[in-house]
Amino acid sequence: MLRAALCAGVAWPAAAAAQAPGSALAELASRAELVGTARVEWAFGLSDAESQKLELVLEPELELELPAGLDLTAVGRLRADAFDELEPGAPTQHERSVISRRALVGDRVDLELRELYVEGEVGRALFTLGKQQIVWGRADGLKVLDVVNPQDFREFILPDFDESRIPLWAVNTEVPLGEFALQLVWLPDPTFHDLPEEDALFAFTSPELIPSAPPGVPVTQRSVDRPREFIRDSDAGARLSTSLGGFDLTLNYLWHYDDEPVLFREILAEPTGPRVVVAPGYERTQLVGATFANAFGELTVRGELGFSIDRFFPTEDPADPDGVVRANELDWVLGLDWYGLRETLLSVQLFQTRLSRDPAGMIRDEFATNVTFLARREFRNDRVAAQLACIHGVDHGDGLARARVGFELREGLELFAGLDVFYGSERGVFGEFDHNDRLVVGFEIGL
Repeated sequence: MLRAALCAGVAWPAAAAAQAPGSALAELASRAELVGTARVEWAFGLSDAESQKLELVLEPELELELPAGLDLTAVGRLRADAFDELEPGAPTQHERSVISRRALVGDRVDLELRELYVEGEVGRALFTLGKQQIVWGRADGLKVLDVVNPQDFREFILPDFDESRIPLWAVNTEVPLGEFALQLVWLPDPTFHDLPEEDALFAFTSPELIPSAPPGVPVTQRSVDRPREFIRDSDAGARLSTSLGGFDLTLNYLWHYDDEPVLFREILAEPTGPRVVVAPGYERTQLVGATFANAFGELTVRGELGFSIDRFFPTEDPADPDGVVRANELDWVLGLDWYGLRETLLSVQLFQTRLSRDPAGMIRDEFATNVTFLARREFRNDRVAAQLACIHGVDHGDGLARARVGFELREGLELFAGLDVFYGSERGVFGEFDHNDRLVVGFEIGL
């Protein structure tokens, strides 16, 4: 039934056009391709023995060849969850611009235009205009330079990046310059990280991320002060890429609003005692970075470097007038991928972050180190795939371990099962979800 419904979008205009040979509609229908996927996924909490979600996701995708050498791509998503634990009630969507919000049908169903863009050439330049994902960087599991698009943290970092990135309306142009390629991006879409609300299953509670008020002091939070000017508040960036001596290299620059809100604080003295007022807002930052990758036989070496200028971090120092500290941030990752075993990938990555300042009371540590490991193997002519992945936070001894097995029963139909286990201190970014360990089973079918 799903296949028939999706195919009807192309079949109906094609059938109608057949009655008028040579018509523009017949020509348009012949250039269209409609595909899609349907996925059902159930997640069962191991700590509380309760279901976290029972989700149906439909993602139709239309590709259409337009006149003048243009190509149109449209991707939609319908998502329905039977349990409503990930986003209890109707989410406010304050972090998203009006043109990038989901359409909510009750509390458990949402509709989203994931992508809608036109691709074409002007001279030697290739442009992509519309709602899209712009991917920078080569890291897996965690991000250094892949920050052009904000992220949906509805399920923390458990979904694939392709699913959790929030596509933005943008102009994306790539221009060849001899041995180089220059990418220029303009993003007039003021959408930021979609953060879980306080009653959500994956709401952030770690003191590494959320400052706490002194005991007994009431807290008032104002509405978020978000950028609203179409031109002045746009983000823009450039990436220069080339190959040199076997290395794939890029230089990156992004002038953008930080996707994490800054929690500005004010302590008011009142007759009944002190009161804390929190006024969240978004602040500009600049990101300068680079990537490299090269293959040495069965070993691929890759890395990223990102330097953010003027980021804001919360502090619990009561003497600080606004509750935040301005600092520069240096992030880097080094990854090794080894393909020495048949149909097997072994990968390790080292991530480190350093802040330029570490004043008393600052919540974030000056240094932070994470290590990742990935083992993936395919069996039975690629019909069975098994994967084990782990992210370990060295500083707090916390992390996330994930195991997954997928079975391709036939072309376009996959059954899968997985286990997501958090561990470590509640102070850690991963350990705060130690109670959210889960078993995941489901299937995905191509339509």
